[in-house]
Amino acid sequence: MTDPFHDQTGRASLGGARGLAAVRLGIGLIQGLLLYGLWRSAMQPDAMTWPANNPPLFAALALACAFTPVMLLAGVGRLSIRALAIWGLVAAAVLALLGWHDAAQQASDYFRPPYLRFPVVAFSAAALFIAHHLIVPAVASRRWIADFDDYFDTAWKAGVQLALSLGFTGAFWLLLFLGAALFHVIGLSFLSDLIGEEWFSIPVTCLVFAVAVQLTDVRAGLIRGVRTVALMLLSWLLLVITVLVAGFLIALPFTGLDGLWKTGSATALVLSAAAALIILINTAYQDGRENNLPPVVLRVAVRVAAVLLTPLILIAVWGLSLRIGQHGLTPDRIIASACALVGAVYAAGYGWAALSPFWKKTAWMKPLERTNVAAAVLTVGVILALFSPLLDPARLSVSDQVARLKRGAVSAADFDYSFLRWNAGRTGQRALADLARSRDADIAARAKRAQASTSRYDDERATPPGKPRITAWPKGAVLPEGFDAPVSSGDPRFACSGTEDCVAVMRDMNGDGRDEILLAARFQITLFAAEADGWKPQADYRANGCAGPRTSDHRELLKSSDVAPVPSPWPDLKLGAATAHRQARIDCPPVIAPVNP
Repeated sequence: MTDPFHDQTGRASLGGARGLAAVRLGIGLIQGLLLYGLWRSAMQPDAMTWPANNPPLFAALALACAFTPVMLLAGVGRLSIRALAIWGLVAAAVLALLGWHDAAQQASDYFRPPYLRFPVVAFSAAALFIAHHLIVPAVASRRWIADFDDYFDTAWKAGVQLALSLGFTGAFWLLLFLGAALFHVIGLSFLSDLIGEEWFSIPVTCLVFAVAVQLTDVRAGLIRGVRTVALMLLSWLLLVITVLVAGFLIALPFTGLDGLWKTGSATALVLSAAAALIILINTAYQDGRENNLPPVVLRVAVRVAAVLLTPLILIAVWGLSLRIGQHGLTPDRIIASACALVGAVYAAGYGWAALSPFWKKTAWMKPLERTNVAAAVLTVGVILALFSPLLDPARLSVSDQVARLKRGAVSAADFDYSFLRWNAGRTGQRALADLARSRDADIAARAKRAQASTSRYDDERATPPGKPRITAWPKGAVLPEGFDAPVSSGDPRFACSGTEDCVAVMRDMNGDGRDEILLAARFQITLFAAEADGWKPQADYRANGCAGPRTSDHRELLKSSDVAPVPSPWPDLKLGAATAHRQARIDCPPVIAPVNP
């Protein structure tokens, strides 16, 4: 492949370096101007102008303009001009389609530029990075699948280069702010005013990032040196995570999985641990060459970690299946399922690589290479499917949730209409409109109330399924009838319907001869007084930290025998139609160290 920017040794020649710099600076400047144009169209003082007034188009342009130039900066000098142009057009088109689809599926509530959800942005960036570093080595070697060491060298070098370029850009802005502060001290604000102008800040940021990419690319050997040090340091962290994961798995038979399920994020936690193992295994394996093998202790850790991936993925799949069986599909669970699928490929391939020497003589962890390439291709395909109409998580989730309602797996009272109204985009709102026309009067009425809601925090299921779990203290005390009846989400007692009990103590707080109730959750105590229409909250209390760490749990504090009101010498303050409530100052006494006799 002819490369106009490098000499026969692979280093940037003088003319080549100048050509590379000019091309990269041009890309950075064009990106900055495009992003500024998009920002300006969305921030007009009177009304948004084109293309911001067309959300799908704006989202498509924003995603393409944010990431395609970064890929072009990395591809300059590594791909021929023709190959880079074709790949750039394909990447921009795919990114634009992902952005268009995401914006087109969102509902109009709280819909603001750039009209993109975070998962789409994050996963699009990941897919582009992976795809780019699958394509560049393959094109360079003129083969569909390149050698693994070429993939390793290209991807990890680019990762280090990206990190350094982002750091350089951040340091540049820190220096600008420092300079602006220095000038401001002597009464000159021109620099502060300049960096506050988007016509300056957006193009300059893109331009500085392009400069950083060029500077880090001129001396490829230096980048490889930094990469070698980073990989060496990270590889030794594999020992830490391997011991921790092994200890976790060994302890499971004795502790059970109940504690893990109660976290509410068990699958994400376990998949994160698996991802950490995969990354750190690769920092130790590197390019797999025999002259680059890690020490024996790391080779053993790699084999053990590769085997540990399988139980982690099985736990994640188990947790997902339980949650989906209990509550159906949601977009987050569909994305987690996709991550678990990719994790299963890694677990199978890495497990085979670790155990294959027992029945077949192979080089150390050699099958890992094919697994990495296959998993990378699968990852790109899964991401493109997830954020396109093919496997759109919102569509699949809505279909599953409505089917559960229709077949009676969830009752009309417990069905999450709010999910359709606020969290499933246009697909959810269309399904909610269909439910509002249902022949079942209860379902139709609840769906119509959800359609009329003005906040995503208005829950159709206003009453929790059970009574608040409140323990009267001291033991044997009896709470007034009705105090622990089911309440709506606006009542402090609603928090007692979660995973933790509350503690209640009866005290006469104002000296009128009638007891009030102090209700303690973990981080707060609420005062309730009896009124004509029931018990109503009157005030909240939070303890200061002077008494030590135990003050973090207000339930334990309330169980103390020394619970009494403290008279205040200072009243609240009336300010016209408003009232300012006094906030007590917290002045902890100095800690006096004990004197040794």
